[in-house]
Amino acid sequence: MRKLSCKSGTGIGLALLSPAVLAAQLEDVQAIISKAPMYALILFAIISAVWVYFMRLRDKRAAPLNRLLQEGEAIHSVGPDTAVAECVRKMSAEKIGALMVMDGERLTGIFTERDALNKVLAAGLDARSTKVSEVMTKDPYCVPPTTTVGAAMELVTKRRFRHLPIVENGKLVAVISSGDLTHWLVKDKIGEVQELVDLAAR
Repeated sequence: MRKLSCKSGTGIGLALLSPAVLAAQLEDVQAIISKAPMYALILFAIISAVWVYFMRLRDKRAAPLNRLLQEGEAIHSVGPDTAVAECVRKMSAEKIGALMVMDGERLTGIFTERDALNKVLAAGLDARSTKVSEVMTKDPYCVPPTTTVGAAMELVTKRRFRHLPIVENGKLVAVISSGDLTHWLVKDKIGEVQELVDLAAR
C-alpha cells in the first residue's frame, strides 16, 4: 500500500511538474528560434568575409613581383674577397639574413646565415681568414621581376629559400625574402575581415 501511494504521489508530482518543465523548454526553444536570424546573419557575414579574403589573396598571388619592390631600396652586397667575419658583422649591423656577393655588377653568389652556420662555424673555419667566395651559395636561383607572387612563394617554399634575387637583363635589381612575400599577401586582410564581422554584428 505504501509503495502504491508513493508511486501515485510521484506520478501526481510528475504530472504537475511536466507542464511547467514543458513550458520552460518551449520558452527556451522560442528564444533560440527568435535569435536564429541574427546567428544566420553573423554566420553569413563570416563566410562572406572568408570568401572575400581568399579571393583577394588569390588576386594578390597573381601580382608580379615588381609591385612589391620599393624604389631605391638598398641591395646589401659584398665583394668575393670579403672575409666572412666582415660579412657577419655587416649582416648583424643591417639586421639582414643574407648578402649578395657581387663581382662588379655580376651576381656570383649569396651568403646567408645558414652558410655562416653550416659552412663556416660547423666546419671549424676561421671566419677572419675565410673569404666569402669560398663558402657562399654559388650561382643562386634568380627570377625576373615579372614572376608572380604565387610562383615566387611556391619556389621559396619548395626549395627552402629565404632570399630570392630578382634579376632583369642580367642585372640584380632587388632581393626579396620569404617574409616579404608573406607580409604582402596578408597585409591589411585581418583588419578587413574584422570590419566585416563587426558590421554584421551591428
